[in-house]
Amino acid sequence: MTRTMVLVDRLQQNRRLLVLLAMGSLTAMPGAVIAPVLPDIIQQLQLDRTLAGYLVSAHYLTVAIFSPLLGLLAERIGSIRVLVFSAISFALFGAAGTLTADFLPMLVTRGLLGAATGGIAAASLGILARDYADPANRSQAITYASASITLANIVYPFLAGWLGSGQWQFAFYMYGLALPLGILAGLVLPQRRRAASALKVSIPMRQLLKQVFSHPKVVRLLPTVGLCAAIGFANIIYLPMHLRATVNADPVTNGLVLACQAIGAALAALGVKRLIQRIGAVPSIISGLGLMAIGLLTFPQLHTLDYFFPTALLFGAGMGLALTSHFASIAIVAPLELQTIALAVATSMNFLGQFFSPTLFGWVLRQSSVTTVFYVASGLAILTGLSLLVPVNRLSSRGLR
Repeated sequence: MTRTMVLVDRLQQNRRLLVLLAMGSLTAMPGAVIAPVLPDIIQQLQLDRTLAGYLVSAHYLTVAIFSPLLGLLAERIGSIRVLVFSAISFALFGAAGTLTADFLPMLVTRGLLGAATGGIAAASLGILARDYADPANRSQAITYASASITLANIVYPFLAGWLGSGQWQFAFYMYGLALPLGILAGLVLPQRRRAASALKVSIPMRQLLKQVFSHPKVVRLLPTVGLCAAIGFANIIYLPMHLRATVNADPVTNGLVLACQAIGAALAALGVKRLIQRIGAVPSIISGLGLMAIGLLTFPQLHTLDYFFPTALLFGAGMGLALTSHFASIAIVAPLELQTIALAVATSMNFLGQFFSPTLFGWVLRQSSVTTVFYVASGLAILTGLSLLVPVNRLSSRGLR
């Protein structure tokens, strides 16, 4: 009984953090929900496969656009208002996808869903930063937030596949989870007032961006962040199509395979720090891209479902290693005063890479087949890794270690 009371007391003390973590996990939901049921959507709505990829990636563009805009709005009218409004919009626009019967209307709902996602991300991070003013506590809270998003990337695809196994529209009702969470946020979060001593940043954004884009080591890594994200996202889009064609996989199976990929990414991310300490940041990125290339080369050779799970785990490990090492590398090479803005730019490159992934690989699919997509993505992963070995401004890759 005593242990139960202690647990309840801890939950009461950390309920703000728990609500913020739950809200933050919603940012993983847009792509995680639709990917397992995408083959069914294509089949039922008779969509072009090359265009259908945008249904999975469209929200990334609007997230990149609206996240900073709604972050500024949150500073003016309050983060709680933006968070609650965004959560309600998230639920409505997400569920609205079930009412569409054509590509364009669904694409519009996906874009609006991304805008709402950007509001959730910006507002929840703003509240988190104010609640945890101490750098050590803030770092721990951000670690918890990253872990919750990783867990969401594992759980949401499985749940979406299970719900959508009978009818794909049922998976979209998962977006409705944002509604009770938004109400809960409105009840729980306002109880703590904003600290009066909140710091104001007065450095012009244009000046910070100019400094970031004039830093050769940072600039070197930004394009490869986008390419790495595009390659990883191509696998999320086209692997379910390949599974349907080769083993006639249903949405549940698609969700399980994608969950394995997320597990691999999470496990790899946990070991990035040690690997970077041993071999360096850029070699860690190249190692991750190499694992991604091996996974992409292997997928077309598989014709038995059992082998897809370990291969997805391998590919996910490579993706987690490559992307996490990119952000770690930028944090290492960027001057302290530029780290925040440099990482924000890298995050935008990550989103843009995922958004443009269907454009790049959709063209390949239109010209050939899903199998060719895997081969091209593998070759691009290898070329991206090799590009990091080329000296820039008389700085070899060893200089980034």
